[in-house]
Amino acid sequence: MDINNEKNAQPLAFGLHQEIQKDILSGELASGSKLTESSVCKRYSVSRTPVREAFRQLEADGLIVNIPNRGAFVTGLSKRDISDLFDLRTLFEVQAVEWAIKRMSAEDIDELRETIEFMEFYTLKDDIDKVLNFNTQFHNIIYAGTKNRMIQKTLSAYQIYLKHSAPAKIFTGDYLRTILEEHKAIFAAFENKNVAAGRKAMEYHMQQSKLRRISKYF
Repeated sequence: MDINNEKNAQPLAFGLHQEIQKDILSGELASGSKLTESSVCKRYSVSRTPVREAFRQLEADGLIVNIPNRGAFVTGLSKRDISDLFDLRTLFEVQAVEWAIKRMSAEDIDELRETIEFMEFYTLKDDIDKVLNFNTQFHNIIYAGTKNRMIQKTLSAYQIYLKHSAPAKIFTGDYLRTILEEHKAIFAAFENKNVAAGRKAMEYHMQQSKLRRISKYF
C-alpha cells in the first residue's frame, strides 16, 4: 500500500470507527447483524481502506467479532456489560474525585462552579441536550483535575460507551432535577475540600445512575 494513502486513511478510519461505534452502542446496528466492507462503504460513504482499520479497532473494543469464513458480526453491549461498565467506572470516578479535590486549583473549582450553574439554568428550562452536555463537561473537568492522563483516558472511554448506549426514554420526568442535585452534592465536596464527602457523593451518583440505566434499558 502507498504510505501516503495509508496515512490519509488513518484519520478517516478514526472517524468511521467513532460513527460505527456510536451506531452499535445506540442500537442502530443491532447485535448479531453482519457487517461487510461493501455495506459499510455504502452506509457511511467511504472507501474500503478505512473500513478495514475501523473493523480492527471495533474488534479491539469488543463491539464486533470476526468469525472465520463467515465475516464480522455486531456483538454490542449486554445487560451484564452495561452493569460491569458502571461498576468499573464507579471505581475510577471515586478515585478521580479524591485526586481532583486534592489537586485542582481555585480556577478549576470556579470552572466546576460555572458548569453547575449552567446545569441548573438548563434544568429549569428542561433542556435535556444542554444539561447532558454540561453534565459531560462537569465530569471532564474533574478528570482533568486529577492531573493523571491514564485515568482521564479510561474514564473518557467509559463515558462514551455509556452515553451512546443510553436510550432517550431514560431522560424523562424528574431525571434532570435528580442528577442536578447529585452533581451539586459532588460540587459541595470540592468547595469544602472534603475528600470523604466527595467520594461518598460520587459513589452515590454512580450507583443511582446504574440503577436508572439498568431498570429502564433492560
